[in-house]
Amino acid sequence: MQVPPNCDLTLGMVCVDKSEPGKTLWRMPADERFTNPAGTIQGGFIGAFCDSAMGAAAVTFVQGRRVFSANVEMKVSFLAPVRPQGFLTCSAQVVSGGRRAAFVEAEVTDGEGRLVAKASSTYLYTERD
Repeated sequence: MQVPPNCDLTLGMVCVDKSEPGKTLWRMPADERFTNPAGTIQGGFIGAFCDSAMGAAAVTFVQGRRVFSANVEMKVSFLAPVRPQGFLTCSAQVVSGGRRAAFVEAEVTDGEGRLVAKASSTYLYTERD
């Protein structure tokens, strides 16, 4: 297994804090490569950013177990357009979790601290060797 995974490397996503179980904090460049024809960051890239942050939060939630987390559904609400400049920050937190699943939420802010997206997802756990 490659760490960090290729998806994180491709988008320049970096986990900057995972010190508290069930919570992660990530950064990603709001790069011009990710813009749509309107000149704003395309929503799929923001969704991928949320998925990486929330999936990692789900994994850190289970302590003493080695697991993979699989996203089984996700909702993203885009609250403001994101211009290609600076960095985005995503904070993710497990809201509720158990042995087999976790419900996780995330917020994305731009370089000015403006809330630009909110996401929620359910992750299922599978044991890994």
